[in-house]
Parts: sequence; C-alpha cells; structure tokens
Amino acid sequence: MTKIFLLTSVLALTLFAVDIPTKHAKMREFSKSIELNSQIVQLSNAKQSVMSLVGGHIEKYFVKVGQSVKSGEKIALIESIVLSDMTANFISLKTQLDSQEKNFQASKTLYEKGMTSMQELNQESIKRDEALAKLTSLKSQLSTLGINTSSLKRASSSYILYAHSDGIVSQILQPLHSSIKEDTPIILVTKEQAFYLKSFLPLKYGSRVRVGQKIVIDVEDDKIASNVTQILPEVDEKTQRIVLLSSIDSSFNKLYENAYTSAKLYFDNTKSYVAVQRSALSFFNNEWVIFTSKHEQHKEEAHDEHEGHEHEEENEKHTKEVDEHEGHGEEKETPYGVRVVNIVAQDEEFVAVEGLRVGEIYVSDKSYFVKSQLLKSSLGGHGH
Repeated sequence: MTKIFLLTSVLALTLFAVDIPTKHAKMREFSKSIELNSQIVQLSNAKQSVMSLVGGHIEKYFVKVGQSVKSGEKIALIESIVLSDMTANFISLKTQLDSQEKNFQASKTLYEKGMTSMQELNQESIKRDEALAKLTSLKSQLSTLGINTSSLKRASSSYILYAHSDGIVSQILQPLHSSIKEDTPIILVTKEQAFYLKSFLPLKYGSRVRVGQKIVIDVEDDKIASNVTQILPEVDEKTQRIVLLSSIDSSFNKLYENAYTSAKLYFDNTKSYVAVQRSALSFFNNEWVIFTSKHEQHKEEAHDEHEGHEHEEENEKHTKEVDEHEGHGEEKETPYGVRVVNIVAQDEEFVAVEGLRVGEIYVSDKSYFVKSQLLKSSLGGHGH
C-alpha cells in the first residue's frame, strides 16, 4: 500500500508539473470515408528494359540494384568485336572518301582543260558518291550507339550503354562477364514516382466514387495521399469488388511493389461536426473519451442556473471543498473531467465527435498524464 501511495503521489505531482495543452472544440467539415484494402503496384509502362544494341562481352557495370540513375548516365561497359569492325570500317571509308574527293577534283580540272572526257569525270563522281553514302550510313549507325565519329581516330571495341530515362535500377538481367547478343536486355529500370495504389471498393459504393477523390495510406507513420485516376470497368474476380487506380503524388522511397496496406477513401460530400484533434482521444474504461476542463464546466453550469441559487451553490461548494481538504490533506484534485464521446467521422488530423459542444476546452495532447491521475484514483482512492 505504501508503494501504491508513493506511486500515485508521484503521478499527481507529475500531472500538475506538466504543461497540459488545451484547445477549444470547433466545427469542421468532414468527408464521408471508408476503409479499403489496397496494394502498391506499378504499371507495366513504368518499367523499362535497357538493351545492348550490339553483341559483345559485359566487362563492367557502373550501377547497382536499387541505385537511382539519370537519363544519359553510364550503365555498363561492353567489349564488342562488332563495334571494333564498325569503327575500323568508318576510319577506312573516311580515308577512301578523302582519296575519292581528290581524284574527282583532279578529273574535273583535266576535264575543264579538255584533257579528259565527261565519262571519266562521271566515273570519278560515282566512286566518290558511293564512298560518301557508305560513310554516311556507318556514321548514322555509330551515332545510334553513342559513338562520336568526329573525334574517332582509331578503331575501338568499347561500347558504353547509357540510361534512357530517370529511374531506379530494379534488376540486373545479365551476369557480369557474360556474352550477349544484339538487342539483349541488360538491366531493368523503374521510373521514379511511378507507384500506383490498387484499391478494392465494395460494389455498394460504386455510384459514389469519382475520379479525383482522395485515398490516403499510412507508411511507417507517414501519410501518403493519392488521387483516383481510373475506375476499372470490370470487378476483381477474386474479391468481387470495384478496382480503383490512384496515382501516388510522392517521391517516397519507403514504398515496396506488391505490398498490401489499408487505405481510406474520402468521398466528395461533406458534413459539419464538432471536432477535436486526434491526439485528444483516449481509451478509458473501455470507451473513447476526451478530457475536458472542469473549470469551464463550472462556469457554464453557473451561467445556466438561476441567479437566486448562486449563494446557495457557493455555500455548498465551499462546504464540499472544506470537507475534501480535511479528508485528503494537501492532495490536489485533477482540474480535468472525463467526457465519453462517440466518433462519427475523422480525417488525418481531426476527429468528429458527439458528446462535446462547440467552444468547450479539451486536453488536445499529453492526455496520458490526465489518464494517469484518474487511474491513480481508481487504484487507491485518494491515497488512504
């Protein structure tokens, strides 16, 4: 009993030492909401395979699984005999074109002096044009591979594969040092912010759901909002529910594909209720309660009573306080009372309740201190 008395005394002192935040209950608008089962998914077009345009041998990867990449960033180094032949042919054709151009200009000079025929001049022109056409075609192919032909001085077998868009490397498809063929997928890149929420809505709500309505999920104590972008025309075969797709407007790195989560869908229509902060709610004696200011209650009760009873009430109050003081010594009474409430609506920050009036003062946070004092009373009375 001594230990209980000491414990409850400490709790009482703690309560009066702590600064308990309070606020006034206000009217707020709430949307009708329902709980849904949802799954985090990514659409097929959110993933992109990065392919090698030439066959060769994978010498090095510049990225790892889970790494973010930007468009144009290096992905892999591939040693390719095909590329070596292409660059060697380009250099050879460039040399041939220079030679053909000189032969053509020489024939043109001789023709203008009447020292050669038009037929010979045309033959040199055809040879030059053929060399130019081959060089242009090969230059285009090398440019597609990301090879800068203007600075190409010698043959090279090194082919650098670059990312085509921003995203996250989700999978490396080919092992290091493996040989690959042309158009072989090397890695899989998932576009960032490409997560969608696939939610399953009961059929009875089908007429109330609209594109643009908000769906909120909780991920590691963070709330992620999404908006309905598509209502699929066919119900899910397994659940027999309407399927909603909502885009997640977030760059969260805590989302995992195919993970299931609970979600809350908010409809458009709203209704006003008396509201308190979510942090004000406490579960006490198997009921949802809010702790309110006793001082505020006394003020309202005194205001409602007839003026003729004021003196009598004060005498009774004084007598009661004297009795309590004599019976309990120096122990202080908690200035807060318990108000049982009924939850009728809620959102991310506020809860709509029945059982509270607009303007009433309530404990908005740290209600566990008030609850501790009340539990103390139920455990050991007032310390006797």
